[in-house]
Amino acid sequence: MLLQSVLSALCFCLGITSAKSYPTVYMIRHGEKPRDPKDHGLASDGIKRAQCLRHVFGQESEYNIGYIMAPHVKKNGAHGRAFETVLPLAKDLGLTVDTHCKRTKARCVAKTVRSYDGPGNILIAWRHSTMGEIEKELGALEPIEYPDGRFDLIWTDPWPYGNVTSIKSEECPGLDVATGLVDQV
Repeated sequence: MLLQSVLSALCFCLGITSAKSYPTVYMIRHGEKPRDPKDHGLASDGIKRAQCLRHVFGQESEYNIGYIMAPHVKKNGAHGRAFETVLPLAKDLGLTVDTHCKRTKARCVAKTVRSYDGPGNILIAWRHSTMGEIEKELGALEPIEYPDGRFDLIWTDPWPYGNVTSIKSEECPGLDVATGLVDQV
């Protein structure tokens, strides 16, 4: 946040203006998983969450999603939960989910974010244990950790990235007990 403020002030003082608009990155965890570790899909609550996200991030939302990322899905379906979580939303928005980065390749995700020059903001659905590593690759000096027991948190990371500025619940009815702003980071 401090770096972003300093850069904005410096550009203002120097009279530098730019037509380039930088997207905000929103990061979420994949939907709830089944108890069976061999099942690579979503549990019934995860399917409900995927449907809820159609409204949370949909066309009428404040998020203005123009690009969606999830980890590469293996042929046997492994690592597919994040993809399944955002697929209904992507279809609604007429977007393709970018799955070219492997689940553990945080640098690939950060490189993709930094090179994105399309319209709208970026939604990243990923495994919670890798989200801090993605933040580190985006520039965080002390990345935060996504809590193990939560599936509902939206991390907001505006340009110049690497600094989650807010954490908010998705507020999916029947799934999320905590609502509203969870933590001001």
